[in-house]
Amino acid sequence: MRRTLVVAVLALGACAHARPAAGPQPTPGGATPATAEPAAIRPGVAPPAGPYAAGFDAIHYEISIVLPDTGTLIRGRTRVSIAVVAARQDTLPLDLTGLAVDSVRMNGAHARYRYTEGKLRIAVPRSARTGDTLSVEVMYHGHPRDGLIIGPNVHGTRTAFADNWPDRARFWFPCIDHPSDKATVDFEVRAPRAWAVVANGRPVLPAPDPEAGGRPADSGVALSRWTTDVPIPTYTMVLGAARFDTASVTATPAAPVPPGPPVSRWLFPEDTAGRRSFRRAADIVAWYSTLIAPFPYEKLAHVESSTKFGGMENASAIFYDEKAIAAGANIEQTVAHETAHQWFGDAVTEGDWHHLWLSEGFATYFGALYFEHADGEARFRAIMARNKAEYLGSADTARPVIDESERDLFRLLNANNYQKGAWVLHMLRGLVGDSAFFQGIRRYYQDHRNGNALTPDLQRALEAASGLELGWFFHQWLEEPGYPRLRLERRWLAERQALEVRVLQLQPAAWPAFRFPLQLELATSQGPVRREIQVSGRDGTFRLPLPSEPTALSADPDGRLLLVVEPPRP
Repeated sequence: MRRTLVVAVLALGACAHARPAAGPQPTPGGATPATAEPAAIRPGVAPPAGPYAAGFDAIHYEISIVLPDTGTLIRGRTRVSIAVVAARQDTLPLDLTGLAVDSVRMNGAHARYRYTEGKLRIAVPRSARTGDTLSVEVMYHGHPRDGLIIGPNVHGTRTAFADNWPDRARFWFPCIDHPSDKATVDFEVRAPRAWAVVANGRPVLPAPDPEAGGRPADSGVALSRWTTDVPIPTYTMVLGAARFDTASVTATPAAPVPPGPPVSRWLFPEDTAGRRSFRRAADIVAWYSTLIAPFPYEKLAHVESSTKFGGMENASAIFYDEKAIAAGANIEQTVAHETAHQWFGDAVTEGDWHHLWLSEGFATYFGALYFEHADGEARFRAIMARNKAEYLGSADTARPVIDESERDLFRLLNANNYQKGAWVLHMLRGLVGDSAFFQGIRRYYQDHRNGNALTPDLQRALEAASGLELGWFFHQWLEEPGYPRLRLERRWLAERQALEVRVLQLQPAAWPAFRFPLQLELATSQGPVRREIQVSGRDGTFRLPLPSEPTALSADPDGRLLLVVEPPRP
């Protein structure tokens, strides 16, 4: 039987001590609390290898926050249910930075804690045992330096948006801020009445605000509540508050409409022309639900926002770059990409940042697959050709996709994890065949839904579906740098009625000699002839019986491989 211990950590503002059970409240007159806000740590620094917050697992967050109508001073209360999952742990480390913590309480009494270098380290009761649950409450205030963006939007209108990737949730609420730790979340947001609020999950029916004594609030502040019953990573736990023009998005008449979640778009009133980017948003959800599995969350809101990125795949509430939408850009490819993330990245989350391709490579490839389905193979090929060109022209080719030497998490947003990751999936599809590929993908998803995965988990699922050993493939394409650079030389052997083809791999010595099946197309007097050879070394020669000497030779005619073929020597 699991026992429950109550841990209360209170960081209270000057006027909040009188009502410790209530949610966070504004300070009268806008006064600044006496407790100093510490300097914030730098975001995006990879933690040391190994388990994060070892011995603890966040199960559920209740985040209550007051968004100001002027300035950036917030007040928050976060309650966290933490499971003790390992032998005796004496300190619970929560991530929090740049905000003031005024006091810590445990079971209603002051408790010992240290708050330094972005960590709130709380003493754990001696009685805590494996299997127990700690209920932690933190009240805090301050001016977020990152993670929660409060200020004018592209039109000069005041808004507030969370923007957590990769580890910036800690800038506005205490948490275990790592993708390996997933939890459910409730939001209670007090914001200016003119704003609409959107967050993860579904809205909770309006209820009297306890801060208004059980009466509807009359202070110009409105209370919104959202909840999700599905565990998600902290980098996707978000809220957005602004003046929005909102509308439902329904499937087009030609699209299959399996039972699915409500889909909506939330745009600034000045940018309603941006709705063209979301005209097929419900179709995209419907198709992925058929191809992969039912949609994993309660709803899907597409939200114009202030974000550092072109799109951010927050679970059930995707945020898009306001500048692109305001400029009139058609961001439909971004919509498909971010929607694919709801399955890959959100529902199945990489357990370590260095396996980011399991999120970004999947979203890039499955985004392209939607357009193959909806617009035809030519559109798909054009998207993949652009992905190939962007990878080949990048500075990332000399590094592997899974690059554990990279300590700056923002630098993982590169062509290896996006474009090359997409091509790795495309080559796997070509290697094992469509049936085994999609069967393996669905198995991988089902095995790790609402949890975490690493690259070997995908390998095992595809091996089980295909019956092939794929370790060599995953190693050369993900753990080694580069791609094959080929030169083909040919010689007609008239006495043998055969073409001798020499295949040279010319990539740098620091890159591997790649192994892959290579399709060759030969132009003969009887028409085009195709042959497949198995390339495995830097210099290989193959004899292909043919009825007559070919006039031309091309490699990989269908564009299934991430490689470059250099022109033959004179």
